[in-house]
Amino acid sequence: MKKIFSNKYIRFSLILFGGIFLGWILFHSSPTKEVKHDHAAETTKETIWTCAMHPQIRMHEPGKCPICGMTLIPLIQGGTTIDPDAIHMTKEAAQLANVLTSIVSKQNPVKELRLYGKVQADERLLQSQVSYLPGRIEKLNVNFTGELVRKGQTLAVIYSPDLVTAQQELLETAATKESQPALYEASKDKLRQWKLTDIQITSIETSGKVKTNFEVFANTTGIVSARRVNTGDYVSPGSVLFDVADLSHVWIMFDAYESDLPYLSQGQKATFTIQALPGVDYSGNITFIDPVLDPVTRVARVRIEVGNQGGKLKPEMFATGIVKANLNEDKDKLVIPRSSVLWTGKRSVVYVKQTKSDEPIFKIREIELGTMLGNSYVVMSGLKEGEEVVTQGAFSVDASAQLEGKPSMMNPEGGKVSSMPGMDMPGNNKAGDTKSLPAKDMPGDTKSKDDKSMPGMDMSEVAKPTTNALPTGNAKSQTLQHTMFGVSGNCDLCKARIETAAKSVNGVASAEWTAEKKQVSVQFDPTKTNSDAIQQAIVKVGHDTEKFKAPDEAYKKLPGCCLYRK
Repeated sequence: MKKIFSNKYIRFSLILFGGIFLGWILFHSSPTKEVKHDHAAETTKETIWTCAMHPQIRMHEPGKCPICGMTLIPLIQGGTTIDPDAIHMTKEAAQLANVLTSIVSKQNPVKELRLYGKVQADERLLQSQVSYLPGRIEKLNVNFTGELVRKGQTLAVIYSPDLVTAQQELLETAATKESQPALYEASKDKLRQWKLTDIQITSIETSGKVKTNFEVFANTTGIVSARRVNTGDYVSPGSVLFDVADLSHVWIMFDAYESDLPYLSQGQKATFTIQALPGVDYSGNITFIDPVLDPVTRVARVRIEVGNQGGKLKPEMFATGIVKANLNEDKDKLVIPRSSVLWTGKRSVVYVKQTKSDEPIFKIREIELGTMLGNSYVVMSGLKEGEEVVTQGAFSVDASAQLEGKPSMMNPEGGKVSSMPGMDMPGNNKAGDTKSLPAKDMPGDTKSKDDKSMPGMDMSEVAKPTTNALPTGNAKSQTLQHTMFGVSGNCDLCKARIETAAKSVNGVASAEWTAEKKQVSVQFDPTKTNSDAIQQAIVKVGHDTEKFKAPDEAYKKLPGCCLYRK
């Protein structure tokens, strides 16, 4: 019996010690490693709390926003970088934001100018068919506008009493031409002044009969552009019967803004397409640039002369031309895409990728821009060859910089953690003072009677959603509002006009209009302007918005290519 008891006790002891030993192996960790881990967590990073609606707020402890009363959220901070002003994004975040970069390189910049205009008749080939005889139109052989006439063709028949008298004088002086040759020659000269040929004069003299009706012949080949008389009308010498245009050679007249004129010169090659003839490319040289600008449209006319075989190019057809101008003064300059640049008034900034890490780390940099080359810019200073800049998704990178309180497009100084919870705006915090109230003492919480954490200040008033509770001595508003609305338009001229009108409104930071969507994207300061004011400014230059219609007098002043109303 004692032997059995002994065996059970041994088995129970072995099971007990075995379980303790197994638990020690699974859950035991080195005290040295724990201390090291805790120390690293404390020294590498401290959680900062911010407001989703007001990213300029920086707190050391959770609570509520002193501006809007929303619950603060932990600030997502990137990993440690050598430069504290750089933006550290994860590769997954960069992919989701579709952030793309390209390497800056030197190029021989070519500025591409897009011009819009119409086909017009060559003014040198316009002819007015006139009557050299006084009399009455007995018959019109050309009866409608647009009819083709050829040189020498009979246009009209005229009865002229004065010509009948002149013929009788010719016949009378012909009988005495031997004795009075001067009178004879004078009568013939009178007929020649009325454009009768020597053959016609000889025919009258030979027949001995007075001719009552005389033909008017076409002196050029072309298209009748206007008919000035009808059958039975009385005309005098010099009266215009028809206007005839020779369309075998035509002009392409483009409108060029004064900003485009420095890049245009006579003899420069240009290519153009006709809207009514898709798929056909034409080319020619600039033969004339108007030396005077139109005071209303602020454009100068640029002329290209081309042949018109087959008459396919008809006056008033719309044309789109492209001129590529070599910028020799900007040769071997750096060129970056237009999408890389963010504008804030006079400042132009880009985000440069840092080369010391394989991670997507970017830092803002202010640059000086030169000539715009269509969808790119010449860089005068601020970048070096070989550097990598963000070409797509720059706004997403800038948004991350604003949320992290680092230098950004609208906040060059960057935001800092406030010394008093939610009260000191970026740039007003006291160095070294990082104390903050616990969450229960944040604005919006119920304040106990014995709470002395902020003497003399009623936190319930601070929690109200108003900016009057904030000190505004030297703090700048860092919040922009974004809006999109529809704007009618057709071409790049419309784009430039719409964006310029929007940016002219005080408080507008940026504006971009796309012809595909017929929409404009605007960032503005809501304390200075609003969407209606921006739309009113666009309407004044002749473009309808989704809320307002442009006045007819402003719309009619637009160039022909910009007329969007059908």
